[in-house]
Amino acid sequence: MTLALAPASHGLWRDTAIMAPVTQPLQRQIEVDIAVVGAGFTGLSTALHLAEAGRVSVAVLEAHEIGFGASGRNAGMVNAGAWIEPDELPKRLGAEYGGRLLRVLGDGPDLVYALIARYRIACDAHQNGNLHCAIGQKGLANITERARQWARHGVAVQLLDATQTARLVGTTAYAGSLLDPRTGTIQPLSYVRGLAQAAIGLGAQVFTQSPLIEAQRVGGQWHLSTANGGMLKARQVVVATNTQQIQGADAWPQLQADLLRMPYFNVATQPLPAHLRERLLPQGRGAWDTAAVLSSFRMDARGRLVYGSVGAIGRQGQTGKDAHVQWVRRSMRQLFPELHGVGIDYAWHGWIDATDNHLPRLHQLAPQVWALTGYNGRGIGPGTIFGRELARMLLGQIRPEELPLPISHAVKPIRFKAAKERFYLDASRLAHAVTRRI
Repeated sequence: MTLALAPASHGLWRDTAIMAPVTQPLQRQIEVDIAVVGAGFTGLSTALHLAEAGRVSVAVLEAHEIGFGASGRNAGMVNAGAWIEPDELPKRLGAEYGGRLLRVLGDGPDLVYALIARYRIACDAHQNGNLHCAIGQKGLANITERARQWARHGVAVQLLDATQTARLVGTTAYAGSLLDPRTGTIQPLSYVRGLAQAAIGLGAQVFTQSPLIEAQRVGGQWHLSTANGGMLKARQVVVATNTQQIQGADAWPQLQADLLRMPYFNVATQPLPAHLRERLLPQGRGAWDTAAVLSSFRMDARGRLVYGSVGAIGRQGQTGKDAHVQWVRRSMRQLFPELHGVGIDYAWHGWIDATDNHLPRLHQLAPQVWALTGYNGRGIGPGTIFGRELARMLLGQIRPEELPLPISHAVKPIRFKAAKERFYLDASRLAHAVTRRI
């Protein structure tokens, strides 16, 4: 079963985001140097960095609205690195690409906050470090090993004990935590809208409600046809669609075969009273844990606790009858007993693009067509900095082989994709129905 998502499925972020720039569908024929498909973090960062250079013309095609997909639905945690341990990157990609990717991912948060400052994007930005919280001794061993590996790579993360963690989180449930000072939180929908506004201000064109239905190479150009009769002609194309939130027409359907669509939901409470805001996550840090079906939590600018995990909110989500929402209520009571009786105002979800090796993919789909996918739940920093690196390559500042990832010229479909996606849906629902939080 596919869960349909309406354009208003961004929950809390939709109601608290800055205004989106005014855009229109593409209903005519235009020609630019570079076309970008997808108005999320990757696509808009690519367009912005191309526009900053002032040497090429660029246009973005978006099937729905700016930040419609995972860019506008996520928890808003700007993290560094990949989900897997740092040492795994060189093991899986080799020393050259693994080391390069590790450095680029580590620089991602600084680029995010630099763009926010440069373009004065009002997105509740805080760069004071997120916490990876350990559940029991197994979790503590996990974050201790991660801290050791980061130290070997020259990154000054901090391993905190249970007492220090309790002061920063507001609960004694955790055996310790790993604090990465490079990281932080944002309002993600505001950030992606701010990227769009910045790109437009520098001359980029952004067309929304313009689904791409066909791509044809004619001579040395790509002709991109939209569902509303528009055509965008360009020499080079960047495909930055990642996982489709609503399945439909796709000019490069092979990309979806290489990705697992994994659901992730967030729930937001009512604004908490001042005395609770001072005790729970008092310094405004984001946090997530070491559970197999992980949880994440953070505060928003108005003092709501935003709590998320793997799973898709069903139609009963807003009424509190959804299994995931009920699990959140139990979890919050166990972690923070003071939240007993606090109401839930929002529940929403989106889809993560997961890969079989937990690392992003860089594809060359055809001559002068590039695609980045597979952020595995970490899209803000990577999407932003990969967009910059793609722009540098398109501008001739670096060679394709100098990009952070090796280039794939053939998309390899994931075996048993549908069964694995069903497993994620069912397993998360079962886990939240029958298990305790800690």
